[in-house]
Amino acid sequence: MSFHLNATVAAAAAHHTAEQLYANVDITQLNWLEQQWVAWYLWIGNPTIATGLMSFILHEVVYFGRCVPWIIVDAIPYFQRWKLQPDKIPTPEEQWECTKGVLFSHFTIELPAIWFFHPTAEAVGLAMHQVPFPSWKTMLIQVAFFFVFEDFFHFWAHQALHTGVLYKHIHKLHHKYSAPFGLAAEYAHPAETFILGTGTLAGPLLWCFFAGNVHIITVYIWITLRLFQAIDAHSGYDFPWSLRNIIPFWSGAEHHDFHHMSFTNNYSTSFRWCDYIFGTDKKYREYRQRLAASKAAMKNKSKAEQDAAERKLLEEVEAEGHHAEALVEGSISSTKTVKVQ
Repeated sequence: MSFHLNATVAAAAAHHTAEQLYANVDITQLNWLEQQWVAWYLWIGNPTIATGLMSFILHEVVYFGRCVPWIIVDAIPYFQRWKLQPDKIPTPEEQWECTKGVLFSHFTIELPAIWFFHPTAEAVGLAMHQVPFPSWKTMLIQVAFFFVFEDFFHFWAHQALHTGVLYKHIHKLHHKYSAPFGLAAEYAHPAETFILGTGTLAGPLLWCFFAGNVHIITVYIWITLRLFQAIDAHSGYDFPWSLRNIIPFWSGAEHHDFHHMSFTNNYSTSFRWCDYIFGTDKKYREYRQRLAASKAAMKNKSKAEQDAAERKLLEEVEAEGHHAEALVEGSISSTKTVKVQ
């Protein structure tokens, strides 16, 4: 959105709060983005409303904007060759049902949380309306810390959500889709949205509390990247150009898709470190070995035979996942074994 800054400043002159925000700022020394930032806060007039609106609009535009390409990909058969569970393409009905659930969560949980973020952030000294912005170097270091902190937090919180009561009454909703798709990234129980969302916001708040010098523009960059990561991890596709094929320790869809399919293993979000260090990726690595062995054994077979062998392996892993889920929910005894054909 572009504003005529001088006209906006003049229009805001009657608003004492808006006028005070930039009383000592030389607008001419700001870059274009910083000038638009000033114009937004002056136009809205109330810093809390301005921050809340901008934060919520950013979240919705980025989330659904990033989901649209994956909806298109799901509708084009050509891309199914890179689908991790090729027999499970989400239907339009499933996507619409998921969208309604996500929107309900956004407006009932995330919107109030975003609104109350302003006073919380202000209390720890996070800069919001202030200009100029921090340097790119400063923002890069902070965003890197936010990624590492969130990944560590999510690893432990996610495992906790896979225990008895927490899974049965909270996290089970997110596992409705054993073959996830982009829109399902934030399809979750309100309590889960709050629990796991804490890891996303706690990083910036803690950094600001202990070290200071965090601007909300840095948080917006972090949120944008985090949403891209979450949606892509739930996309269900592993392309040759996917980030995990470029950065070996990046999780990606290939890593997280197994979690939805098998119910166990791979609890982290962005990186593979925690799962590897704490041994919560053993079944995943065994599966990858079995898949590689199956492909090697079937390399001289027909495409149909190769697909059938891979499908059988996927069915076995999913059956084991259903068994593990039933154990956590307490619907079967731990002494009962699962048999797959």
